[in-house]
Amino acid sequence: MPQNDKTRKPKAAKVRERDLVRGSIPEHFKALAIPAGIGMLFNTLYNVVDTFFAGMISTDAQAGLSVSFTVFFILIAFGIGLGQGISALVGSAIGAGNQKGNQPKDQNESQPENSKNPDHSFLPKDISAQGLSFATLFSGILCVAGYYAIPHLLDLLGVYNGYRTLAHNYLMLILFAAPAFMIAFAANGILSAQGDTVTNRNALIGGFVANCLLNPLFIFGAFGIPGLGFDGLAISTVIIEWFVALYLLSHALKSRAMAQTKLSCFTPHLKIIKDIVAQGAPASLNFLTITVGVFMIQYFLQPFGATAVAAYGIALRIEQLILLPGLGLTIVLLPIIAQNHGAKELDRVRYAFWWCVLTGIGMMLIGALLLLLGGKFLLGLFTQDPDVISTGFDYLLLAAPMLPAYLTLFAMMSFFQGIKRPIWTVWIGIYRQIFASAGFAALFIYVLNWGAWGVWTAVFTAVWSGLLLSTITLIIVARKNIQGLGGPRILKTCKT
Repeated sequence: MPQNDKTRKPKAAKVRERDLVRGSIPEHFKALAIPAGIGMLFNTLYNVVDTFFAGMISTDAQAGLSVSFTVFFILIAFGIGLGQGISALVGSAIGAGNQKGNQPKDQNESQPENSKNPDHSFLPKDISAQGLSFATLFSGILCVAGYYAIPHLLDLLGVYNGYRTLAHNYLMLILFAAPAFMIAFAANGILSAQGDTVTNRNALIGGFVANCLLNPLFIFGAFGIPGLGFDGLAISTVIIEWFVALYLLSHALKSRAMAQTKLSCFTPHLKIIKDIVAQGAPASLNFLTITVGVFMIQYFLQPFGATAVAAYGIALRIEQLILLPGLGLTIVLLPIIAQNHGAKELDRVRYAFWWCVLTGIGMMLIGALLLLLGGKFLLGLFTQDPDVISTGFDYLLLAAPMLPAYLTLFAMMSFFQGIKRPIWTVWIGIYRQIFASAGFAALFIYVLNWGAWGVWTAVFTAVWSGLLLSTITLIIVARKNIQGLGGPRILKTCKT
């Protein structure tokens, strides 16, 4: 029986894992991006469900949820950075051939010598195990820090009105899900590095369905469970995230990258942790700059009241829904570039980048038309307040032409991560989310007196000027690290 188990497990894992160094790149995108996009759709719908039920409570509840998500995104930023760092390192190690031809006979060896690939001294299983260990330990630190920081973060947002208590209580409860979030991101990083986006898709679909059931249960009460109101949203999320984390973890432990992993592999190894932090920290900082940018938007919106804050929160959810197909492409671009860069297949790296950008821009142009034609209808699905709908549609008018820019920016970020040059994402993020957002907002609101329109225009200007800076940086980095990116014509000249 034990021998049969050993032969069955690898076969089950290989169904979802792909060798991204070989085969058609468009086919890899299709195989990975469709599950990733569906997963992101249900993840966004998860948040949409929260927004919907918060709207059933009050406009203040929707505003409190919007502010809470802004604060909680700090934790998510650390998780995303950790997951991307692990994905890039594991994918690069797989591409370099460490897993196939260089596994040591003694599985306790964590630093096998690899003269052919000196830049890849750790096996995928070593990186994966250390990533999970670090995620668990780091989440404890974040919980303690969050407990003390939440009131101060709400102060920074200028939230002193009626929905402050709602936001504070929600965030304190959601801290119990922090370890689950971190473990889930780490486990998904391991899976996505191997071309498995199906497992995460299944987890997110399950989480969405559970949220549809648990939200009304905990908000309004039933079956002997008392109604908890707005706090019920947080309790529902805590329960669901722990189930999602355990599901992803179980699949990561059974994947090829973690085959024959022993308990000793989980003992902290400073060199591997340093590599994970070096790769993941810039990605986290980049997403933290996004959080700071949203903080600034929330701050500049405060003088315009709960209507503007709620409108922005709802419009942002709709924008995220439209972005999903393109985001699915840019997410899977990372493991495709990581594996091919590790294997020194540079033409495939160039092909993957341009295919992702051009295909994604086409999708976003369709999405922009959807926002312009159906924006008010979509806003009306979440609120009946005409002022919220009107203010939210003002934002969507400028969000529509931003979609292609967002897609291109995300593709560039995946490129920097995939070739293990993530620090550039930080500098670009600092400019776009902090200096540009704050500078243009101050100009348009306080100098030109454009009111809420000044906030929306500041976001628009920051995004497009950030894309210009990113393009210049991309050209320089690509020339130095992969002898240039070529151009879109590589899609015709390069065979994949």
